[in-house]
Amino acid sequence: MTKRAIFPAGSAETARQIRISPAILSRGHVFLTGMTGSGPDGSMPEDPAVQIRAAFDKIAGVLKEAGLGCDSIVEMTSYHVDINSHFDLFNDIRAGYVSEPFPAWTAVGVAELRRPGAIVEIKVIAEAAI
Repeated sequence: MTKRAIFPAGSAETARQIRISPAILSRGHVFLTGMTGSGPDGSMPEDPAVQIRAAFDKIAGVLKEAGLGCDSIVEMTSYHVDINSHFDLFNDIRAGYVSEPFPAWTAVGVAELRRPGAIVEIKVIAEAAI
């Protein structure tokens, strides 16, 4: 089995320290680690829209490093703290990043996420041309 880690610019050292890969390319798919909406300095914005857009922008950045766009996403799982307070906002923002045929999607309400202050974490699988 052949697999390759994908590291967007500036992420390799931090990812190696915590022993993760932002994404793994394996057998024609890119599997992304769950992304929260933290800023480049690690701070978590209080504004839900800013957090959600930042999470999608981070996903787009990892996919770009793999030579892909958000249109390559085939499956998405999103984890939400207090899902009903921001679900419609999340869905509206998500619509700006995905295209037809839309990816399969599961949204899960959770009590909390690892990153303090995070309201959402998004995990995706994308199809890659090998």
